Formats: sequence, structure tokens, C-alpha cells
Amino acid sequence: MEITLDFEGPVAVLTWRDGENRINDDSLEALHARLDELDQRDGPLALVLSGEGKFFSNGLDLQRYGADPAGLGHILTELHRTVVRLLLFPAYTVAALNGHTFAGGALLSCAFDYRVMREDRGFWCMNEADIGLPLDHKLAAILFNRLPRATAIDAMLTARRFAAPAARSAGIVEAMAPEGSVLEVAVDVAASNAGKDRGVIAHHKRIAYGEIAATLGFPIG
Repeated sequence: MEITLDFEGPVAVLTWRDGENRINDDSLEALHARLDELDQRDGPLALVLSGEGKFFSNGLDLQRYGADPAGLGHILTELHRTVVRLLLFPAYTVAALNGHTFAGGALLSCAFDYRVMREDRGFWCMNEADIGLPLDHKLAAILFNRLPRATAIDAMLTARRFAAPAARSAGIVEAMAPEGSVLEVAVDVAASNAGKDRGVIAHHKRIAYGEIAATLGFPIG
């Protein structure tokens, strides 16, 4: 399990390098460790998270947790915590959706300020209606916090696989780019916002996301 950290000027580029990039204790621990590092930095900063290959993230690690209700409950709580941390991260954040972005991965993408999706291949999808794993009100709240309500309901009820043009039209992503340019576009967007006052951004995020943080069980103190 590896999430690497590189810098493009003031832009921190995290790359999730674990095949399908499943959400489990190992991957979330690695992500939080990188965020811990970035929390120690002063000055201009923006954040980009990308996968590599065919996947941004293929969702929860159901092979590990699917037959373990206690384990599944635990990792869902950790996903809630991670979404809140990303929403409140004191810098502008961009998700570079290099490939398939499914279920928990789609929810994770909703924690970023901006999303760039590969235009020629890959889907954004909430597939719970296909696999028989219903969302609870907290997970649904992540969708409703970020997406147009009609889009969130469509995604939840149909398990529709949104290719990039449809995802942009539906308000799921803000931009799309060819395979070789997804990260470049994401870094450019991040860099254009890296010089903003981070204290003000943090304050505004607390105003914008305080309600969803409380809904997910991590109220702002």
C-alpha cells in the first residue's frame, strides 16, 4: 500500500498506487499520514489526489470487510472521518479522476473542491443498487452535500455509470481531459488557487461544511 507525495511548486500531488485503490484501513491510514505531513507546512499550498492506471478508486475493500459487519461499520466510520478531513483541509483541493471511480471512491471524490475526469475512459458510479449494499443517511448526505439533488438521486437509484461528458453535464465533475492531461489539468487548477489565504480558506470551509461534518459524526469544535 503506497500513497506517494510529490510537489509541483506549491501543489502537493498525492498518487494512490495500489491497483484498484480500495478503501481499507491501510489506504486511509496512508492518506491521513500524508495529510499529517502537509498540515505541518506553512505558506502557499494546494492538494491534488490521483490514482494511476485504470482506477481512481474502486470503493470499499469488500473482500476484507464484506463478511465482517463490525469491520464494515468501522471502515465506514473511517471513510466518514476522511471525507470530513478532506472537506476541511486548509487549502484548495482537486481530485484527478484518472479512471474508474466507484461507490466509496465516488463518495471520496465528493470531498474535493474540484474534480477533473478522464474524458475517454472510466466511469463515476454509485453501484450500491446493483450490489445490494444500501447507503445509510450519512453516506447519502455526502452526495447531497456536493451534487445537484437530482443527480444524487439518479446515481443512488439507478447505479448509472457516468462517463466524463455525462458526469460534467450532471454536475459531478467540473472538467474533463484526455488521459495524458488529467493530472496536468488538475495541477494547473490547484496551482491557480495555491496562493489564496489558507486561514481564510479554512475559515470558509468550516462555515460551508460544518453541518455535513456534524452529520457524519465529526462536529467542528
